[in-house]
Amino acid sequence: MNTLTDRYLAATLRSVPTQRRDEIANELRASIEDMIDDRTGGGADPAVAEREVLTELGNPDVLAARYADRRLQLIGPTYYLLWLRLLKLLLSFIPALVGTVVTVVEAAEGKGFGAIGPGVVTAMQVAVQIAFWLTLTFAILERTQTAVDVPEWTVDQLPDAPVRRGIPLADTIASVIMLVLTIAYLPLQHYHSWVRGTDGENIPILDPALWSFWLPALIVVLAASAVVEIVKYRIAHWTWTIFGIRAVLSLAFAVPLMWLALSDRLLNPALGERFSWLAEADNRDSLGLAIAVGAAAIVVWDLVDTAVKTRRQTA
Repeated sequence: MNTLTDRYLAATLRSVPTQRRDEIANELRASIEDMIDDRTGGGADPAVAEREVLTELGNPDVLAARYADRRLQLIGPTYYLLWLRLLKLLLSFIPALVGTVVTVVEAAEGKGFGAIGPGVVTAMQVAVQIAFWLTLTFAILERTQTAVDVPEWTVDQLPDAPVRRGIPLADTIASVIMLVLTIAYLPLQHYHSWVRGTDGENIPILDPALWSFWLPALIVVLAASAVVEIVKYRIAHWTWTIFGIRAVLSLAFAVPLMWLALSDRLLNPALGERFSWLAEADNRDSLGLAIAVGAAAIVVWDLVDTAVKTRRQTA
């Protein structure tokens, strides 16, 4: 449901202390329902009664300030909400737009990555200028008591109540970052690994022969997994289709990794020249077995965890 009352509650609760939200939500909802019942008991239409009650309660930001015992005032109460709304609007796009233009111009002049710095600095300067001049303007209006025609608040201005997502944004960001870092590491270790030879040359961790097929294939699987994470977040909940696709991709990555590890094809043979214990076949087999068991354990745990989440959200 996304009724006017739900939207009003959501708009009010976003500005109150977190620890009091449940208390205030229950109290305010009960008050609204009682006021609506009083009107409908007298013969009023429920939808009309709801609008009248919410209009009578007024702007939810003002009500939230009363609940939080917070003054809506920086330079004065008259134009505070208008000032805050304009400030958020202007800061939401103008600094980024100007900074991007400056970066593009600097890059066109041949500065390469050095163009990012001036763009960021310019964006910050624009943000400071907007905040200063907008605040000064409203301070002058407040002090001179200049009349400004500010539209009255109506229930039609209420935003939609936020949808409760079964897929947290933080989880999606963390998953995508891990996948991107893994993709980046595969070619990076080929040129800059942490292992160096006796004369200082780079020794890749993974067998360079894998670039003929397996490493590009694994990169494709990881990239597809990142896309699935984003799609899953947009859908906002687990589905059995998403679970199936993710399971196939997990196995498409883990099974080749386990096979390569167990067949002693995963790690660079040159590592045996740098680490004497890897020169022995038994030690390489033990390390390969450990990698394969670790990969299998991670896949099984992930499949069980995602299956449980999918079952809960599709039940």
